[in-house]
Amino acid sequence: MNKRTNHNCNLNIWRHLPDEVWDKVSELYKSMPGWIGYKDGIPYWFGQEEDDVYIAASVEPSGLSFFAQMNQRDWEVWITTFKSQATRVLGFEVGEPEDGFI
Repeated sequence: MNKRTNHNCNLNIWRHLPDEVWDKVSELYKSMPGWIGYKDGIPYWFGQEEDDVYIAASVEPSGLSFFAQMNQRDWEVWITTFKSQATRVLGFEVGEPEDGFI
């Protein structure tokens, strides 16, 4: 079954980090599968909220937040790839604060 569901994830990439970190995050965005660009300052992959499949990100007090609508397996592969690449590019382990990543 290829059912699309909603997903979200907060990562320990904090709003207060220096511009150099955010520049790297912006470049990472562009290298991820499905990148389509920014609309009104929001990065999107695959589509936008009105589409069947999309990923969007925003910077929140809780960290970098992703919101997605897609099938579970594709989401897991995509967000695992993002965490892995972010860890490599940023030089610290990237993960979800609720899982102990600070």
